[in-house]
Amino acid sequence: MAAPRLNIELGLEAAEREGDGLGGYRLVWRQLGKLWAEMRAGSGRERFGQVGAESVVPWKVTVRGAPLGDPRRPAAGQRFRRGDRLFRIEAVAEGGPDGRWLVCHAREEELA
Repeated sequence: MAAPRLNIELGLEAAEREGDGLGGYRLVWRQLGKLWAEMRAGSGRERFGQVGAESVVPWKVTVRGAPLGDPRRPAAGQRFRRGDRLFRIEAVAEGGPDGRWLVCHAREEELA
């Protein structure tokens, strides 16, 4: 794999349960850190959501590799943030046999 151009700064966030004071909980997103990445949009498609047609675009986000268990290693279920844009991480794979790069497969989601 050729070296990616890591020119986009992204925040890495993870969901945590927080008590709501009424015996339940809510999910809050906490920033774990910042990563430099290369982002490439995949082929878009249309799907039908609750309100009507929605545009769905998959993203490949490449970041520097980190070993399993390292807090700098993105994981499925976390998300990237770029300003007001959110990218939910669906899967993470090593970008080559040496593990120098990680390729994160993500989908952009609406800010709620």
